[in-house]
Amino acid sequence: MPDLATLIGLLGAFGIVGFAIGQGEGGVALFINPPSLLIVIGGSIFVALMKFGLGQFLGAIKVALQAFFFKGADTNELIELSLSLSNKARREGVLALEEENVTNPFLKKGIEYLVDNVDGQVIKSTLTKEMYQAMDRHDGGIKIFKAIGDVGPAMGMIGTLVGLVQMLANMEDPKTIGPAMAVALLTTLYGAMLANMFALPIADKLTLRNNEERVTKMLLIDTIVSIQSEQHPRILEESLKPYLKASKRDSGDEKAA
Repeated sequence: MPDLATLIGLLGAFGIVGFAIGQGEGGVALFINPPSLLIVIGGSIFVALMKFGLGQFLGAIKVALQAFFFKGADTNELIELSLSLSNKARREGVLALEEENVTNPFLKKGIEYLVDNVDGQVIKSTLTKEMYQAMDRHDGGIKIFKAIGDVGPAMGMIGTLVGLVQMLANMEDPKTIGPAMAVALLTTLYGAMLANMFALPIADKLTLRNNEERVTKMLLIDTIVSIQSEQHPRILEESLKPYLKASKRDSGDEKAA
């Protein structure tokens, strides 16, 4: 399911700029210049590629999809599932969890460790390491989009300087100065749009997604460790409450009262 906030924000930002452009004389065609686009987009990609490995750069495309299609798990549902699993393990034994149809791959792996009777410290260490490895992979994608956001305006300025040099070299014909200046300024516009309307917002959204995934996996690690150590489900419930937002914690306490 697509992330509506990301899609609406992206389409809305470009839509507003496009509408403003369309209202002026000359229309959209006046703002399209292939050499300027090549300098800004192509140049930004190649400069960012210099900073990272090819595999990291290609992997950033897959990571970027999380900004558009990733949906974080609902914390309330995860806590309810965790308590359900804890109660079942307490009543029927850990082996009974093997019958559960768990869709979350991280939780499913933790349950497999429990069923295989893996030591609790080993389970916690392994799952924690996997969590940090996933965060590192996502962090690489975030850094690449931030790099594109940093480089984009600079490439726009380079394109502008190239256009100004070409304009100044043809000062004999005054009629060419206006159009040449317009083309030179387009690269600055492209660079600003690439950075502030695409690359940097995507980097920020990926940072948000990374933090959400980290919290989710920490919650699941606490659940698995609690079940392995045979803690009472009420103790687990109390330990998982801090993962809820303050408003939901308060409403939950009121219901309990």
